[in-house]
Amino acid sequence: MVINMKIVVLAGGISTERDVSLVTGSMIYKALKKKGHSPVLLDLYLGYEEEITDIFALEQDWSENFGAISEINPDIGAVKARRKDNPACVVGPNVIEICSQADIVFLALHGQNGEDGKIQAMFDLLDIKYTGTDYLSSALAMDKAISKELFHKYKIPTPKGITVCRKERQIIEAWSIFPCIVKVNCGGSSVGVYKVDDRQQLEEALEKAFALEDRVLIEQYIEGREFSIGVIDGEALPVIEIAPKVGFYDYKNKYQAGTTVETCPAVLDANVTRAMQSCAETVYRALRLKTYARMDFRMDSDCQFYCLEANTLPGMTPTSLLPQEAAAVGMCFEDLCQRILDSSMEKYGVTEGLS
Repeated sequence: MVINMKIVVLAGGISTERDVSLVTGSMIYKALKKKGHSPVLLDLYLGYEEEITDIFALEQDWSENFGAISEINPDIGAVKARRKDNPACVVGPNVIEICSQADIVFLALHGQNGEDGKIQAMFDLLDIKYTGTDYLSSALAMDKAISKELFHKYKIPTPKGITVCRKERQIIEAWSIFPCIVKVNCGGSSVGVYKVDDRQQLEEALEKAFALEDRVLIEQYIEGREFSIGVIDGEALPVIEIAPKVGFYDYKNKYQAGTTVETCPAVLDANVTRAMQSCAETVYRALRLKTYARMDFRMDSDCQFYCLEANTLPGMTPTSLLPQEAAAVGMCFEDLCQRILDSSMEKYGVTEGLS
């Protein structure tokens, strides 16, 4: 185990998943402090405008100004209005300079400019170590259309679907499977995800989704049960079942406490459990993932399961799934963060304590 490390927990940004990221980052920051590290919690977009000399030695609670997750998407315009320098730049003041001083950056980002590989590629160019998978696998997993192509290649069951842009009216009008799911092609945290039952609802959902992104996925809705499986270093954790009390697993049900019943390990036939875990591990390999990820599944009444997508930076909030799965095998939240840290350092060939 690498001990007493200087770590930047990088969160926030300006994606629609900003709030989720900030809560994830806050929890990781507190866990790393308990483990004896010297973490700094930093907002990718807002940065830090004070003196950065000996920043890792500052005695302050970096998480005190980070709030809870709202039931609605964050106001990105209001966030941009807080920037004093160039608001068009995704990376805030002193972010690169502080990350360069760290032993490693623990990525707590979600969505665009976090899970899509851009930040990972920038850090690779700057020789900055970071947790999780690399830029290429991040990009593959983030793009749902490309993920589906790889799922088909590796014979991974996945719902029928098409990816369209606003102008492709003929393709949209030819869609005939209802109910279906509409979701942005490169989103996450169930932001921009809509369940629709007919063509009128489809058009309304597309309008909302296109307001968030230029490309949108229309996908067959699998009636049945919902599951998720974390994978760490290529090995699947226990299966967790997610059952929203009302509606489906949207943004509100995902992050508001008490809206969903979660069961881990899921109550499933042992053979089905093993098959689903094996499928999650295949997804991990197919997308060239490293360190850790979480795969989402639906299963119909015939016990046929379908992989929906892979999440390369899974949420680590009070209601998140991966920490619950880790707890089911005796791994507390602090140990989970340390495991991710150790695995990520091994990726760079570092296996002994840093001075």
